[in-house]
Amino acid sequence: MNKRPVVISIILLLVSFTLLNAQAPEPATTAAEERQSGDLSPLDEQRLQIIRFGTDTEIANLIKILRNEQPSTPADTSVPESRLERELLEVAKKTKNRAILTGVFGYFGDRTIGGLEERARTAIEERDYEAGETVNAALQYLGNIKASGVRPLLSDIINGEESRFISGAIRALGLTAEKDGPGETAEYLIEYYSNRDPGDENKRLVIVALGDIKAKEGTALLVSIAENEDEKAPLRMAALEALSKIADPAGLNAIISAVNSKDPNVRSAAVGALGPFTGADADAAIVEAFRDSYYRTRIAAAKAAGERKLVSAVPYLRFRAENDEVPNVRDEAVKAMGLIGGNEAEAILKDLFKERKNSDRIRINASEMLLTYGKNDYVTDVIVEMEEAQSKKQTTLYNGFLRILGSAKSPKLEDLARRLFANSGVIEKSYALDICLNNNFRSLADEIRKLTDPKNGSLSNKSRALLERWGLPLTAPASPAEAPSPSEESIPD
Repeated sequence: MNKRPVVISIILLLVSFTLLNAQAPEPATTAAEERQSGDLSPLDEQRLQIIRFGTDTEIANLIKILRNEQPSTPADTSVPESRLERELLEVAKKTKNRAILTGVFGYFGDRTIGGLEERARTAIEERDYEAGETVNAALQYLGNIKASGVRPLLSDIINGEESRFISGAIRALGLTAEKDGPGETAEYLIEYYSNRDPGDENKRLVIVALGDIKAKEGTALLVSIAENEDEKAPLRMAALEALSKIADPAGLNAIISAVNSKDPNVRSAAVGALGPFTGADADAAIVEAFRDSYYRTRIAAAKAAGERKLVSAVPYLRFRAENDEVPNVRDEAVKAMGLIGGNEAEAILKDLFKERKNSDRIRINASEMLLTYGKNDYVTDVIVEMEEAQSKKQTTLYNGFLRILGSAKSPKLEDLARRLFANSGVIEKSYALDICLNNNFRSLADEIRKLTDPKNGSLSNKSRALLERWGLPLTAPASPAEAPSPSEESIPD
């Protein structure tokens, strides 16, 4: 029997199978998949080694760097976003090093990332054997993430008058009460304030906690403190702010009364507390506060007017923006007009932005309000003024406009981002990445990929993080036309 035709047929089948597979390449690996599989950049690989094997000083320095690199709008701050963060969590769960624990509690607490609740509880329960800074960091962590079921643990510290930790326990109790019975927690703190003589600083912390809890059970005590002209100013100011957070109408009269206090700091705190309340009396008190000679009261009036969207305050805000001797007052007046909105406020903001004789600070703030709250799209106007500032070497103004555009949203920004990627320095390219993130300009993925080279330093990490968020590969997938042709091998005889 001649086996040659059979062999040739088998070979032809194998070649066909190979060609079919070559025409259907595997999907490109995304940045997220690459990080999961261990394909980290050289810089991240070095950082991973520091987390696994570094000293407490090296890890502390790395945490500082990671803090600075966090995006302004993280995808989900309730869970670790990267492999480095997951590794940090694992290290913190096992280590007893006080510096590492304190640093990691602070880092994840600031970002409200869970996962260390049990480790924090253990540190607090075993506080007699832990470093004081570690225990306080654990208390702050539980408060920041609003951990549930911690009231007995925190109350134990408060009842025991443990001076090293009582302040942290009070703060954490106020922040976590939303999940642990706010009414009962407020009543517990009121009893502690009234009957235990906790001292001025702990009294202030209790007042702050009552505001954080936002339970109406705390209103009566706070009113009595705010109305008492003989009470110390810091406690009255804290009570006014807490009443504002609770926003119980039963506290409004005490706030309006404090607007006329002899103490200027109490006056400014009272005006600032009026924001959440409604009614003609509250409106009148805010407008009148623009005449106060104490600048903090005028700042508070601007903030309250913006929070309430108080249209009647717009003429006062314009005057303050154009004439006040204190720059911070001018800033808050501009911001308030942005929040209030409407044709009158928008026209004033446009004038402030367009007038090139105005200070850089006023023009930048006005442009931010127009881009954020304006009815029209002012992106082109800001780009024009930014380029004018660049041509005249007005560095502060140029950088200010660039920063504002980096946070803006408009399809008109795509061309600007492309130009910044092509013809600018590190700062401009960083803002170009912000523009792409805020506007989802995936069409610029190839420009972003060019920055992932580790030699680009911080831009490399930022660009990799952006591609990861989009689920795009770090390198462009080859198109079918670019795929290499299979070699033409002769079929053996």
